[in-house]
Amino acid sequence: MEIVPLRIDSQGNLQLPASLARSLGLEPEGELSIRVTHDGLLLRPSLSQLRKVYIEPTSRCNFSCRTCIRHAWGESLGAMSETTFERILAGLAAFTPRPSVFFGGFGEPLTHPRIVEMVRAAKQAAARVELITNGLLLDAECARGLVEAGLDTLWVSLDGASPESFADVRQSESLREILENIKRYRETYRQTRGGNADIGAVFVAMKRNINELPKLLDMSSKVGISRYMVTNILPYTSEMCDEVLYHRAIERVAWQASPWHPHVSLPEIDLSQVTREALFQAWNTRPGVMFKKHDRCPFIEQRSVSISWDGYISPCLALLHSHESYLFEKKRAVTRWRIGNVNEKPLTETWNLPEFRAFRERVEQFDFSPCTYCASCEMAEANQEDCFGNTFPSCGGCLWAQGVIQCP
Repeated sequence: MEIVPLRIDSQGNLQLPASLARSLGLEPEGELSIRVTHDGLLLRPSLSQLRKVYIEPTSRCNFSCRTCIRHAWGESLGAMSETTFERILAGLAAFTPRPSVFFGGFGEPLTHPRIVEMVRAAKQAAARVELITNGLLLDAECARGLVEAGLDTLWVSLDGASPESFADVRQSESLREILENIKRYRETYRQTRGGNADIGAVFVAMKRNINELPKLLDMSSKVGISRYMVTNILPYTSEMCDEVLYHRAIERVAWQASPWHPHVSLPEIDLSQVTREALFQAWNTRPGVMFKKHDRCPFIEQRSVSISWDGYISPCLALLHSHESYLFEKKRAVTRWRIGNVNEKPLTETWNLPEFRAFRERVEQFDFSPCTYCASCEMAEANQEDCFGNTFPSCGGCLWAQGVIQCP
């Protein structure tokens, strides 16, 4: 974490160092967004600046995990066409500075037959490129292709550190193969580009696997993982409600460890008899804690959009597809919000729509009803409206905005 001193000139104007202004993508006379909190001021790029684009190459997957949305999903599955992707690339080129790209969504990106070409093309059009995978298809050819294409960060979903726990969640006995794939990717990166590959691990925490967290953190030096993101389960079925760890969630924390330790980001999670031993073991081996707050949409804060495989643009991953999940054992229906489609109008045009700008401003203020804490009326059963008078899409029941669920 870097602390940058700012100055106020004689006219009362805030002065930013040139290096900081460049990192925020600011041009002369550009805008910044300042959020006033009880802890001080949060400086953000202007809401008019697109900084990150989540691209869903496909909604298909080669796994059938216990936690998967497909167990309660009725949408048609598909893969992004070459034409749709080219329109996204054209849209990226229209922004200054260029946004970053994250290949993810609700499918397995490596099942797309052109994923390496997509990464290569995105690297030419975007500031940086990241990708998340379950790791099973990350064979030698794929690893070399991604490295040579210029992938900046590889994220791998690992919901267990032992073969037994991994197989229980993922319904696949492939942990050893996946770990070997990660190590081979790291070595390919070292030989091809030099230095250490940036590899992250995403862990979905639940009652059945939380004891695996300390073991997973110990893998960092063995396979080359440099950062961890822990998230809670979003239960798509009633059976998965029993696995939830956030009924009385402690404050969301992110470890700011020493430079030689990997960064670890935790969601809100209960400190209970089930989680206590695993969390204490993890904390005892990773010094430093940074607390974060509620009512802050990570997707709006990072100035991002999400694009589904069929080209539809949504403000976040949570609104990318219609689905049902459970909020404290109460079924909740989320309707996707399609703001536009890259096949029908340019990305810049959709991003600058007045109604989209108004939505981002509304979420930045986050004056929604506290459905994630209350959930006592029928309005909490959908994202159509809330008791504060907000209309669709209403975000008071979103667990991402409360730090319970998080994505890279």
